[in-house]
Amino acid sequence: MSWQDVVLATGGFVLATALLPALRAEEKPPLHTSIVTGLVLGTFTVTLATLGLWLATIPTAAQSLGWLYLGWQRQRRGGRPPSWLPPPGL
Repeated sequence: MSWQDVVLATGGFVLATALLPALRAEEKPPLHTSIVTGLVLGTFTVTLATLGLWLATIPTAAQSLGWLYLGWQRQRRGGRPPSWLPPPGL
């Protein structure tokens, strides 16, 4: 295990943990933001795995799944904008 793997894994675990409040909150990020972020992190997951940075692969995969789940949550509620945004046309 290299020091790079430890640094990337530590950052990944911090970011994955920081995603938990968004998963539980009523307000969700925009659908496209969630999907694109989840897909890019999925690409990072594959890249880290092919580089043999297995410790960093785990939290990056968790982040990817978390963002995709946020997108699914947003889609399930109809893709409505958060209530704190002004209505269209204002």
